[in-house]
Amino acid sequence: MTDNRAAAAAPGSTRPAGASPGGAARRPGQWIRTFHPRPGSRARLLCFPHAGGPAMAFTALSAALPEDVELLAVQYPGRQDRRSEPFAESVTALARGAVDALRARGHDDRPLFVLGHSMGSVVAFEATRILEAEAPGAAAEGPAVVRLFVSAAAPPSAPWHRSGDGEESDEAVVRHVRWLGGVPEALLNDPETVGEMVRLMRGDNEALRGYHCAAGAAVAAPMTALLADDDPKNSAEETAGWSCHATGEFAVETTPGGHFALTERDSPAAEVLTRHLRKDLHRLATAAGGDEQAGSA
Repeated sequence: MTDNRAAAAAPGSTRPAGASPGGAARRPGQWIRTFHPRPGSRARLLCFPHAGGPAMAFTALSAALPEDVELLAVQYPGRQDRRSEPFAESVTALARGAVDALRARGHDDRPLFVLGHSMGSVVAFEATRILEAEAPGAAAEGPAVVRLFVSAAAPPSAPWHRSGDGEESDEAVVRHVRWLGGVPEALLNDPETVGEMVRLMRGDNEALRGYHCAAGAAVAAPMTALLADDDPKNSAEETAGWSCHATGEFAVETTPGGHFALTERDSPAAEVLTRHLRKDLHRLATAAGGDEQAGSA
């Protein structure tokens, strides 16, 4: 079917050995997929895909992360088993849907990290803002989001609303995807795959066209921006603009690869993510130990 072929066109969307074939039960309205369930893990990483991308774009990254980190991938409406659902009308609707679905899974006190790739970065940013704004109060359970990772993306205050003119031709969409790299040429020459890919990108870009973010909008969570050194779409100067949307720690990490380096097999980004996860988990454990000592004094 065209939708499955389009999913195969998503960089990093092949399923590694050991991955659950769809994560969880396939039913309309399900936002979150877990390809390598790790209920005993120490932390969760909630991941938002690029425009036109499925949750399965993160299967390789899920497999590459250490056993004590469980990756939760967001499935936007309008694709694969959610194909019968309309596309989200806004970036905020995507963020809200994912946050509500995360909460519907029940109480989970494992530290939460959030990651977005390309368009998914602004969705991840808005989801983090929601989580922080609606956190039940300070402190005892730690921050709502331990760290936000944004990958291959301009900052939220950039003109995202200019993304993807809905009137552009299928050929123009394919040229853009070819320019970004990461999709096999054979798939870009397949009319069924191209038709579904164009449908998905136009649907997601419609949400982006309504997105406007104030220059001062920010998150409290530490933020790490990931930039691949051969990404044709994003520059170091533009990526540094994310610092205006962080009130705390901010840094840019550069890795080898192109626009879709994050989701490719053997991605060097997995090592970068793991390093930050380890550091933050150690910091949280140290802080918790200090609080316990203070409480018993």
